[in-house]
Amino acid sequence: MNETGNSRNPEPLRGPVALCRLILQQRVGTGCKVADATCGNGKDTIFLAGIVGERGRVWSFDIDKNALEATGEKLRQHSLSSAVELVHAGHERLGEFISEPLDAVVFNLGYLPGGVKSTVTRPETTLSALEQSLGLLVPGGIVLLTVYTGHPGGDEEGRAVDEWAARLPSPGYNVWRSSLLNRRADAPYLVMIEKAV
Repeated sequence: MNETGNSRNPEPLRGPVALCRLILQQRVGTGCKVADATCGNGKDTIFLAGIVGERGRVWSFDIDKNALEATGEKLRQHSLSSAVELVHAGHERLGEFISEPLDAVVFNLGYLPGGVKSTVTRPETTLSALEQSLGLLVPGGIVLLTVYTGHPGGDEEGRAVDEWAARLPSPGYNVWRSSLLNRRADAPYLVMIEKAV
């Protein structure tokens, strides 16, 4: 699976990001509207833009202007700029910039690999962004979170996300947590929330 969502050679399911992309390929298609709540290095934004195509829309958020500029350059290199709106804001402001119903929202929690490790997602802003995401989801829409706990504050954020997600009412939401059993205890994992039809 390449960065733009094509799957001639399937990507090994070595971690939650690969599983997240597999799910996105099944649930998101041309013309869909999605948000990358944590742009970072731009890989998810590029992947999403490749799936939704020119008729779709991707809103990509980050507090780091340099990350957004680098993502913009990658989008131009892949000829995917027309479908993406880069937003210089934290994910807790998602609802200020998006009013249209969304098919999916993607989060990659923690810090930007190769970036400043003190700049991390935090429980309070992540939970606010998650609440806003649910309010924007169409029936059948999904929120996917890759949760990293192996850094200072990561355990706290992981617990906060798990506890919040576990309280979502059933049958209104289907909530999944998926992790690799043959990895260490603090390995990243995937949380998926489906807004039931």
